[in-house]
Amino acid sequence: MQVEAQPGVPAYRKEEFSGRTSSYCVLIPVINEGERIQAELIRAQKAGVPDLADIILCDGGSTDGSTEWEKLKKAGVNTLLVKTGPGKQGAQLRMGISFALARGYEGVITVDGNNKDSVESIPLLIQKLRDGYDFVQGSRFVKGGRAVNTPWQRWLAVRLIHAPVISLTARQHFTDTTNAFRAYSRRYLIHPEVQPLRDIFSGYELLAYLSVRASQLGLKACEVPVARVYPKTGKTPTKIKGMRGNTELLKILFANLRGAYVPGNEEKRRK
Repeated sequence: MQVEAQPGVPAYRKEEFSGRTSSYCVLIPVINEGERIQAELIRAQKAGVPDLADIILCDGGSTDGSTEWEKLKKAGVNTLLVKTGPGKQGAQLRMGISFALARGYEGVITVDGNNKDSVESIPLLIQKLRDGYDFVQGSRFVKGGRAVNTPWQRWLAVRLIHAPVISLTARQHFTDTTNAFRAYSRRYLIHPEVQPLRDIFSGYELLAYLSVRASQLGLKACEVPVARVYPKTGKTPTKIKGMRGNTELLKILFANLRGAYVPGNEEKRRK
């Protein structure tokens, strides 16, 4: 079924294999993840995730056959959303968040679809939402977390630059701020001073913004231990590539520090 574009939400197609079965959902943004997303979904099934939360794939337009309906249904996927409008990861997440809010979920978990993250930790994030937290950041750097084969450049960038700046912006200490494995309460996402469904969030802006806005507003935020495992050899599975990708990430980081994504601060984005 085709869903037309709305303010802040790109046009997309949706295929619902099942109706809502839980108070929580897991949004997985993917694009041509191949065997990685299939392996991740199998792990999620074995961990019982589909019994706790509805798995919703937010596809950016995969062409590698990894999002074929029959494969997804067998792997326990509840719904496939395929973005047909403009935008990158941020647009995929906005599509998923819009769908999740319309369906009435009380909480949303997000995790990358490249099989690096411990999807087995999803019950821990859900429990924190049930405990009343509004933003739950998964971290490989807190006690109980595991950082395996992390490229040294990525380790230094997160620990020495990204996490300190995000912590300063959020007014709360966070350790693993580029990690998209996190959870958001419905209360947070529909807060009038948050407004995540805006076209300014095209790429990685939304992840940076949602990392800081909860604690800025006095909502409850915390970190939980998770694992992030990079392959020992071969190509690193990441969408942040080269000097251009890292430069763009830094621009977003410092725009976020200036408050550029806060509703009503459009002028700060032009600086």
